[in-house]
Amino acid sequence: MLVQVEAVGQVADGRATVRVRSEVGATMAFWCGDPTGVGREHHVEWTVDEDVAWGGNTRPAILFSPGVAEVEGDRIALRGRLGLTGDGGAVLEVAGTRILFDLADPPPSPAVDGTWVEVRVERNSVSVWPYLL
Repeated sequence: MLVQVEAVGQVADGRATVRVRSEVGATMAFWCGDPTGVGREHHVEWTVDEDVAWGGNTRPAILFSPGVAEVEGDRIALRGRLGLTGDGGAVLEVAGTRILFDLADPPPSPAVDGTWVEVRVERNSVSVWPYLL
C-alpha cells in the first residue's frame, strides 16, 4: 500500500509515531523505518500484534470497501476481506495489501472466509515497515 508518512512524535521507548495516509484512510502507527523516511511516500507492510478474535475485535463489515481509520480514540479499524489460511492464521486484504494475523480461540467459522470484515485493534499494536518495490 502506498502511503504518505507524516511525523507525529515519539513515545517513551523511543519509537517514532507517524500519521499514515492512504487512498483508503488515515491513522497513527509506529514507524519502523529510517527516521529520514518520515515526510515521504512509501510502500509499507503493516504489522499488527493482536489476534483476530471473532465476535471480539473482529466483526462482519457494514461497508464493503477497504478502509483504515482511527476509532474510539486509541483503536484502529482495518476493513477488508478476511482469508483463513487453515493453519491457525488469517490474512486481511486491505486495498491490495495483506496483513497477517493469528486466530484467537475459538476460530471463526469457515463461512467467513472471503467475507468483508472490520478488525479493531489497539493503536499501540500497529507498526508500519517501508519497503522498495
